[in-house]
Amino acid sequence: MLRVGCRYGTPLLFGLLLAVASSISSGRYRVLMADEPYPIVDTGQVRCYDDRVEIAYPKPGERFFGQDAQYRGHTPSYRDNGDGTITDLVTGLMWQKDPGEKKTYAEAVAGAAECRLGGYDDWRLPTIKELYSLILFSGEDVDPMATGGDLHPFIADCFAFQYGDVQKGERIIDSQFATATEYTSTTMNGAATVFGVNFADGRIKGYPRDRGPRGPKMFYVLYCRGNPDYGKNDFHDNGDGTITDRATGLMWAKIDSGHLKAGPNKDGRMNWEQALKWVEDLEYAGYDDWRLPNAKELQSLVDYTRSPDATNSPAIDPLFECTPIRDPLGRVDYGFYWTSTTHKRQGDGSAAVYIAFGRGGGWMPDRTGTYRYLDVHGAGCQRSDPKSGDPSRFPHGRGPQGDVIGIYNFVRPVRGGKAEPATEGPPLEEVKPRSRRPGAEAGFAPGPMPGGRPGGGIGPGIAPGFDPRGFGPPPGAPMPRGNAQPMPPSNPQAFLERLDRNGDGVISRDEFRGPPAAFGRFDADGDGSLDADEIRALLESRRTRGEAPQGPVSPGRRAVPLRAPAAAENPAKRRETAEASNAASVAKTPSGETPAPRTEATFASLAREIDATAPLPKKPSPDTPPNFVFVLIDDLGW
Repeated sequence: MLRVGCRYGTPLLFGLLLAVASSISSGRYRVLMADEPYPIVDTGQVRCYDDRVEIAYPKPGERFFGQDAQYRGHTPSYRDNGDGTITDLVTGLMWQKDPGEKKTYAEAVAGAAECRLGGYDDWRLPTIKELYSLILFSGEDVDPMATGGDLHPFIADCFAFQYGDVQKGERIIDSQFATATEYTSTTMNGAATVFGVNFADGRIKGYPRDRGPRGPKMFYVLYCRGNPDYGKNDFHDNGDGTITDRATGLMWAKIDSGHLKAGPNKDGRMNWEQALKWVEDLEYAGYDDWRLPNAKELQSLVDYTRSPDATNSPAIDPLFECTPIRDPLGRVDYGFYWTSTTHKRQGDGSAAVYIAFGRGGGWMPDRTGTYRYLDVHGAGCQRSDPKSGDPSRFPHGRGPQGDVIGIYNFVRPVRGGKAEPATEGPPLEEVKPRSRRPGAEAGFAPGPMPGGRPGGGIGPGIAPGFDPRGFGPPPGAPMPRGNAQPMPPSNPQAFLERLDRNGDGVISRDEFRGPPAAFGRFDADGDGSLDADEIRALLESRRTRGEAPQGPVSPGRRAVPLRAPAAAENPAKRRETAEASNAASVAKTPSGETPAPRTEATFASLAREIDATAPLPKKPSPDTPPNFVFVLIDDLGW
């Protein structure tokens, strides 16, 4: 049956009749393609958000007006052909339905020529733009350390999507899909890199092509066929400061917000709310209907044959102008660009998608425990940033690869295309908002950055003497030497920054990585979150009981937080019994006395007594920011 937006399983009977009426001699339905050779499929986002939670659709002039859900493009539309293939009725591409087992990159490339799915022999490994056409931002980012739960991937449910296999030691987000698009430079420590889409966490990243944490890097693969023009731009300079892509039907501003001196510091950088308002109010080149592009519209501009290291340019056609900046090492680079698309995570709408037209930088600790700035994901990656806040709170980025946090990013206005205004959406979801302490407002002005100028940069930890938003060092400033940044010692602030995923300055119950009983014990004011003072008390308790992490980290490896390993046979029973033992110990405490806090070592010891088959992970060095349970993974962080 023909289905539109098959994630929701809603049949479009009229479309079915039309397809049947236009069937061809082979008996297959004709593809109902859009008029453009490179139609941008809508992101599927139909809900609106402020910088924290879902909200009713804003009206013109109201805060947060102009976001993704308020402009609808080509509705995602797929047909299951019943032979192991799926046809995208917007792009005209036919896809493999089930990726099957993971492959090495060499196997992925070779497998296309051998594929005979559906009786066709012209399958190919998709480009990054072809594969990204499938992403749907109705999905939700998942905690990398989760082992299950209510999961919503970033792809239609007519595909046989698979998360990472936690039973094999993978993270649940280890669901990277390979493409034929290789990076023109390298990532990490000189690794040959290929771009891929992760439909588990909703990102484009450059992944080391050959090496993974446990041997060869493994990818899922969806081969495609048809529409050889998809992903190929056809730019035309209109001579009035605008450029039209005749392949997508979109008109773009030739210059960005930096050239237009936008933002609170007139440097082109804005937080997400400011970016939405600035574009909606913009009058440029005789047009007043500009908007902030959604994730898939902006990604269509990326030129993956270009990068700062390979071509000394941003990853975009030379017809466009990008404001140059300096990266933390003092090199010429190009910034992150906001999209109107919220990157939802477990009910939290505090992050939005951006595209990096320069290096996808991150801070990675080396074998000595020193953070070094690297291009970790490549020019053209798609990641997400907090919509508001202070970037100086993230001195070594965030996430497994220490992604640089910008918050104050550039804007490339767009207009036209198939976007139609939408004034209302589905009823608001019932989501219990996380608590926020007084004074921890969602949006606040950026603080001073290294280099002596106020405002957000591409990330803290900037090389001495450099302004990340400028083109060079201040007059007379010394040139930086190297890219070393010392790893911070174990302290409450480091602990908080490590676990505070949404950047609100506290650790909520679902961000906490320890036993539930421990959270309640240290939540002194009972507000459902831990602030710096409560974390300090927690860490002090660990130190006074002699249970601080001990032992060195093995060379070439780094420590990251992970839940304790599940029992071999009955993990739920094992944890239930351990918590019951913990509760019994508290119950035996004499009246009026404060029970001794149970730490992760105590909890893990109880668990081992119940199931001796579950070995404890090794503990990291004392210089590593503390957490409850650690495992060791490879430097690449996959």
